[in-house]
Amino acid sequence: MKPAPFGYAKARSLDEAIGLLGQQPDGVKLLAGGQSLIATLNMRLSEPRLLVDINGLHELSGIRLDNDHLVIGAMTRQVEIERSADIARHAPLLAKALPHIAHPAIRNRGTIGGSIAFADPAAELPACLTALSAEIEIAGPSGKRTVRADDFFKGLFETALGPQDVLTAIRIPTALADHRCGFDEFARRLGDYAIVGLAATARANGAGLKDVRLAYFGVGATPVRASRAEVALAAGDLDKAVASLSGDIDPQDDVQENAAVKQHLAGVLLRRVAKQMTEARS
Repeated sequence: MKPAPFGYAKARSLDEAIGLLGQQPDGVKLLAGGQSLIATLNMRLSEPRLLVDINGLHELSGIRLDNDHLVIGAMTRQVEIERSADIARHAPLLAKALPHIAHPAIRNRGTIGGSIAFADPAAELPACLTALSAEIEIAGPSGKRTVRADDFFKGLFETALGPQDVLTAIRIPTALADHRCGFDEFARRLGDYAIVGLAATARANGAGLKDVRLAYFGVGATPVRASRAEVALAAGDLDKAVASLSGDIDPQDDVQENAAVKQHLAGVLLRRVAKQMTEARS
């Protein structure tokens, strides 16, 4: 299939991009990496009247340290994050997750901001940012604001972004010496969308863990925090943590698998990821 006709504009500044978004409410889409957008255009799941290309906004790219935070520009390509020494050192969860995202050709063009803004419930990056207590920086007609990842994902493909908002950067607290993280997913093939996935962070607490954050993907309309399992895992009871998932997540049947299988796989992933974080202490 071919996309419906649309106009094209290349933004020369962030302010121009915000202005262009306001010209045709609900009829404008931003073009970043385009790895999700182009597919939806071709299938006519999306029919914007105007595409605003922000690939020329180089100020929205790059990885830098800002005191105790790692700042990743929204237009930073996923391959740059995958290969970054700063990411591996200061946000190792992202380094674990990136190789699971699609395929190298996709990661070469796909941007972190595009993935976050698209908010696919089976995508790895939204769950990772939730587990990392990240903050999303947004610019709009009323100025700039910051939204916690926990509050950013509102529903199926729905975020806190308004119609004239541009996601500009992601801020992640840098990993301290006691930082622990784990990541795993079940997919039919490497690069396929996950049937179920889990991104997790914690802090070492003697022989145990504290400040546990478990963010599942593929089990709901947004990343899902497993709060009961977090408490049980911090208490050192892995079996109880797995059992607690029945009250934390409520997966539905989909084209990938039925709900019962997803629930079972969520428990398997929790055991695997808990082992990753435990082994990292030794």
